[in-house]
Amino acid sequence: MSNKSISVLVVDDSHDMLEVIRRNLNEMGLNPFTSDNVVEGIEILETTEIDLVITDLNMPEVGGTQLVKYISHHFAETPVLVITGYPDVQGAVDVMKMGAVEYLIKPFTNEELTTAIKHIISEKINSTLKEEQPSEKLDSFFGIIGVSEPMQLLYKTIERTKNNKATVLISGESGTGKEMVARAIHYNSAYSSAPFVAVNCGAIPDQLLESELFGHLKGAFTGAVTTRAGFFQAADKGTIFLDEISNSSPSVQAKLLRVIQEKEITMLGGTKSQKVDVRIISASNADLKEQIAKSAFREDLFYRLNVVTIHIPPLRERKEDIPILINHFNQIYSKENKKKPLKFPSGIKTILKEYSWPGNVRELENFIHRLVIMVDGSISIHDLPDYMKMSSPLSSSSATPITLAEMEKKYILKVLAEVNNNKTKAAEVLAIDRKTLREKIK
Repeated sequence: MSNKSISVLVVDDSHDMLEVIRRNLNEMGLNPFTSDNVVEGIEILETTEIDLVITDLNMPEVGGTQLVKYISHHFAETPVLVITGYPDVQGAVDVMKMGAVEYLIKPFTNEELTTAIKHIISEKINSTLKEEQPSEKLDSFFGIIGVSEPMQLLYKTIERTKNNKATVLISGESGTGKEMVARAIHYNSAYSSAPFVAVNCGAIPDQLLESELFGHLKGAFTGAVTTRAGFFQAADKGTIFLDEISNSSPSVQAKLLRVIQEKEITMLGGTKSQKVDVRIISASNADLKEQIAKSAFREDLFYRLNVVTIHIPPLRERKEDIPILINHFNQIYSKENKKKPLKFPSGIKTILKEYSWPGNVRELENFIHRLVIMVDGSISIHDLPDYMKMSSPLSSSSATPITLAEMEKKYILKVLAEVNNNKTKAAEVLAIDRKTLREKIK
């Protein structure tokens, strides 16, 4: 990270002070932006990547304290150096609580200013280098995103499985990415140049699934006007992925068992079998053992499909991956829609991490896609649906139980923080009137 890539915004109503600081920044090889008022400073923040903000506190109309507060809510990762000619102990404590990392009293020397800036910048450079250094943990693997321990185990399992033809059974809730795991196994293997054929068994009617999988001869049934190969022939030498395998009929299950045992298929309407060399990966969001107990799935087929088992954890069990996924989908859909990536304040990310995501990664992806289309700039609490705002910290089994009053207090304080202590907006979010809110605050 070169110094020139570090941009510093200076906000002060004294043009002489702006010029002094600008010269210091230039001498340090930094990239300065200056403004003599908070409103313009915020506009620069909204349109430019800023790594450090230096601001005076006492300015006409809108003061530096409001700027520090705004940065803490909307640009929480951006450090702030406060400078002031009117030192006040309580004021210093207040701005440090809001997120300022350094505090200088005017008049200060060039050396004092340079030392403070270098201290902040060195932390910025070190944190950036840490992010850029290769880690033993993978944050993505053939399109799968995640750094959590369950995902690291998943990557290792894929590596061990990739170059053999053993059947693989992938389990996981809807939306966890079962087909992505199947593709990762195939395209990470020595057979990656061969076909990968994905079949959603739940989307094809029972009477057609057998024909689609194994093919049919002309005249095999009404409407079979030509001979047609099936998915297994299409996947020869490669991989076939059978999603929602629990939806297959008993007849299809019997034929699948023969394919696995004999490595051959028989087309519908035919009597002659033909050899196929196909790796079978299947998946189900239903519990196949429960299906076996109900006689809805063949037990012998289950054990044939289940040579290697891969379980994909639901998103609520790998919450540390949620911010990474948010950034990933934000970048993808912002680029697709030719927009600047959205900004997610830390408070919003906390709410999204606490939400249970019953639709898993697919739900998160669709949600971020919708936000990119509907919102510009920074995400606020008003952009979140009510059911997300009400996500309870008690959803974690390890959370310490608290009273309803304590829960209400925490939530009201969270909403007030998100709307910059605007009680009218907070009352709207909470669906109560201002009088009730005032009473609750008391």
